[in-house]
Amino acid sequence: MATAKKAAAKKKPAAKKPAAKKAAVKKTAAKKAPAKKVVAKKAAAKKPAAKKVAAKKVVAKKAPAKKAAAKKAPAKKGKTARKPNAAFMKPMTPSAELAAVIGANPMPRTDVTKKVWDYIKKNKLQDAVNKRNINADDKLKAVFGGKKTVSMFEMTKLISGHLK
Repeated sequence: MATAKKAAAKKKPAAKKPAAKKAAVKKTAAKKAPAKKVVAKKAAAKKPAAKKVAAKKVVAKKAPAKKAAAKKAPAKKGKTARKPNAAFMKPMTPSAELAAVIGANPMPRTDVTKKVWDYIKKNKLQDAVNKRNINADDKLKAVFGGKKTVSMFEMTKLISGHLK
């Protein structure tokens, strides 16, 4: 046993030296590892740019597909004709105020709206700055309940009150 201890004692200093070398190798490997990470970060930064280029190519490819779909749509229209809503096509009689603008004959709501817009465009009553607003003249003020300026969305609401 004594000889085994002496042999182990002799081996210990020898074992320490290679361990020291291994530690030095580990330190150099540790220093090299961050360098690899930087390279990896640079490569990662380059990858999104490549994806953007690929995305642009995909967008370019999708545009012709939309045109092809647009060509197919008219073929479907020929098969089934669209039916208008019966409520819109029912003839309505306008009030006296509205009749001064569009005429007294009964007509569907769609035609009433078209004729009111024709009157607005003919007399240039649409606001120049905000095209959604209509500047009412004397005839339209009676229809709009005395309001001088009305939005086009409010206009349809006010007109529906003058139809029976």
